[in-house]
Amino acid sequence: MRGTGFLLVFCWVLGLLASTSFCGNVTYDHRALVIDGKRRVLISGSIHYPRSTPEMWPDLIRKSKDGGLDVIETYVFWNLHEPVRNQYDFEGRKDLVKFVKTVADAGLYVHLRIGPYACAEWNYGGFPVWLHFIPGIQFRTDNEPFKAEMKRFTAKIVDLMQQEKLYASQGGPIILSQIENEYGNVASAYGPAAKSYINWAAAMATSLDTGVPWVMCQQADAPDPIINTCNGFYCDQFKPNSNKKPKMWTENYSGWFLSFGGPVPYRPVEDLAFAVARFFQLGGTFQNYYMYHGGTNFGRTSGGPFISTSYDYDAPIDEYGILRQPKWGHLKDVHKAVKLCEEALVGTDPTVTSLGQNLEAAVYKTGSVCAAFLANVGTQSDATVNFNGNSYSLPAWSVSILPDCKNVALNTAKINSATMIPSFSHQSLKGNIDSSEALGSGWSWINEPVGISKDDAFVKLGPLEQINTTADKSDYLWYSLGIEIKGDEPFLEDGSQTVLHVESLGHALHAFTNGKLVGSGIGKVSEDIPIALVTGKNKIDLLSLTVGLQNSGAFFDKTGAGITGPVKLKGIKNGTTVDLSSQEWTYQVGLKGEELGLPSGSSSQWDSKSTLPKNQPLIWYKTKFDAPAGSDPVALDFTGLGKGEAWVNGQSIGRYWPVYASPNGGCADSCNYQGPYDSSKCLSNCGKPSQTLYHVPRSWLQSSGNTLVLFEEIGGDPTKLSFATRQIGSLCSHVSESHPSPIDTWSTDSTSGSKLGPTVLLECPIPGQVISSVKFASFGTPRGTCGGYSHGQCSSRTALSIVQKACIGSKSCGIGVSVNTFGDPCIGVTKSLAVEASCT
Repeated sequence: MRGTGFLLVFCWVLGLLASTSFCGNVTYDHRALVIDGKRRVLISGSIHYPRSTPEMWPDLIRKSKDGGLDVIETYVFWNLHEPVRNQYDFEGRKDLVKFVKTVADAGLYVHLRIGPYACAEWNYGGFPVWLHFIPGIQFRTDNEPFKAEMKRFTAKIVDLMQQEKLYASQGGPIILSQIENEYGNVASAYGPAAKSYINWAAAMATSLDTGVPWVMCQQADAPDPIINTCNGFYCDQFKPNSNKKPKMWTENYSGWFLSFGGPVPYRPVEDLAFAVARFFQLGGTFQNYYMYHGGTNFGRTSGGPFISTSYDYDAPIDEYGILRQPKWGHLKDVHKAVKLCEEALVGTDPTVTSLGQNLEAAVYKTGSVCAAFLANVGTQSDATVNFNGNSYSLPAWSVSILPDCKNVALNTAKINSATMIPSFSHQSLKGNIDSSEALGSGWSWINEPVGISKDDAFVKLGPLEQINTTADKSDYLWYSLGIEIKGDEPFLEDGSQTVLHVESLGHALHAFTNGKLVGSGIGKVSEDIPIALVTGKNKIDLLSLTVGLQNSGAFFDKTGAGITGPVKLKGIKNGTTVDLSSQEWTYQVGLKGEELGLPSGSSSQWDSKSTLPKNQPLIWYKTKFDAPAGSDPVALDFTGLGKGEAWVNGQSIGRYWPVYASPNGGCADSCNYQGPYDSSKCLSNCGKPSQTLYHVPRSWLQSSGNTLVLFEEIGGDPTKLSFATRQIGSLCSHVSESHPSPIDTWSTDSTSGSKLGPTVLLECPIPGQVISSVKFASFGTPRGTCGGYSHGQCSSRTALSIVQKACIGSKSCGIGVSVNTFGDPCIGVTKSLAVEASCT
């Protein structure tokens, strides 16, 4: 298996109910993957199966296919499937086989990124923590214990796929697999052993005889026959390390991840579309969005530290499974435009010529087949270019796609797709007060003891590193110490003048003296906490906690956590210091409530009679509730709570932390898409809690009799909790006279292709809905964005009535953006039509 690639026997048979359909050989060459003897342009998107539910998978995959995807890409998460060595779990959200088969049922391919290192903002990068405790092991290098475990798990996954005949070579959907992940970003830290490790990993993977190509992303020295691929915001300048390998982009970031304590990042679709078009313009033939649907970090799966429970990623399909518009729709149009060029793209390499400063044309021409991409990579000025005897307008930072080298099918900066503004409809937890199981109709509670309360507590000298102590069985580790203060000791001169000095590697800590919370810290801290001591026995209890283990970087597995000291008592007035680090501490891994199984809500110890404690630390809360009516996606709004974890019917919806707000600076009302994007360029939600809404999958809910359990660390009021259902608010479109016609009407015949012209297209997103009102319509020079449109200096007086007549009562409508429709309110000015409507 050398040279041009792998020969795959690919028989994927079309059955009833749109089940699959492909039969042939698959190879790769320097232009593309080749399926059934045909080079293919492939659009891919990442959906991580455990970040949604099996009940959501078919809809997510259908929407992906409708959006123009050919391939679904996913990591495989080692710690999810082998939480205990040699004990495997492929049930529920972990059912990898079912996920792959669900993709196949939709007629899409699969790229299986086995890794088994994932990164992915996933706890410990996807590695099981037990791996850390194998004697002599060193992760991700030429180390025999690590390589043995990596090979064993990789072979396990390959064998599982082969048993189910899921590889393309067996007639299944898996056309690609990945070994390792972004190792080239950190390889230099591992020295000469990095090269021998990568060579070993490549040989190990290919020896498993999957019959499909293997890739390594961000690995410039990937040995043949492994294809090296690109990850990044832009990969148009990337070149594979051999002219026998195709140009592939395995991670095009559709947005960025959210961290607790950070603002919400987003990526404008004009820039994302520009990046995609540039990649195909300059020779690319396989492109994957990371993420196409981000989903949710349920349970304790988020990495970091401090990765939020939401993994929405500003993806084309949002966390709740709803289309993010116009991102999904505009990218769908981009995919259609690129696919119109497919025959030309795969036929030859592009010929790139300059059309002026920051202006270029790329032409793919073989015989009578021709496609062109015209690019303006400047960030400031729009331009008009001459190409093949015709004139074309190119906005700054945009690409026009000409599938016939003549007519523009799409410009990446001109969006024809409608915008949808999502909204959340809130519902009190009290719900229907007549129901015996009304939402939040009654709370019960249990105190989590401060300090040591479990029989498995143990004593060790000095502070211990947390991960080595807990093995990540719990977020929590208690450090407890008793000290006796005599009446004449200086620490009693004035309680406010005594401080407890604590140094911690993080991720957070809460300090208690004599059972009372006296201070907290976030991150790697060196805290001086004022405390009050009493004559006689005193108790210091420090609760250290993790918020997702490190998931990236060289030697990330060696990143510690917990209170490693020193821990000292300081008398401010007289300078007396006592080092507590050298004393014997008592340790407890996890909480008493975890040991009692309180997350299930089934304990007999719940107290519902005495007064409900509020705004107090270390409280378990429980209530019963009915599910919100309807089928809209559901979230819990944790405004009013502090920090903790929540369970619905025994399933963890993740860590919540609504009081951790992002800094005030760095956000703007809008973000200019023109110019290079990075993860800090476009931010929203500054000065507000990073996440208040937490997804509760509908499939986890019964119509009534549901149990909600919270563990509140720092104090809050559970009665302030509310449900929020995800809905669509407004439907908007803003199209100018200079926009191309809708992509579906494109024709190589310029006469027929221009019949429709620029058009505002509106369609209600939910079956059974119709357009019920038009809130705004203006033809002329309207300003603003969806939800905030206003009339410009010129506006047709008839626009609103014309749009109302065309749209109200219909599921969809189209209105030509033309003076023929509205008259000309301002001669000589390029006009546009802005519409905001609603559906019911």
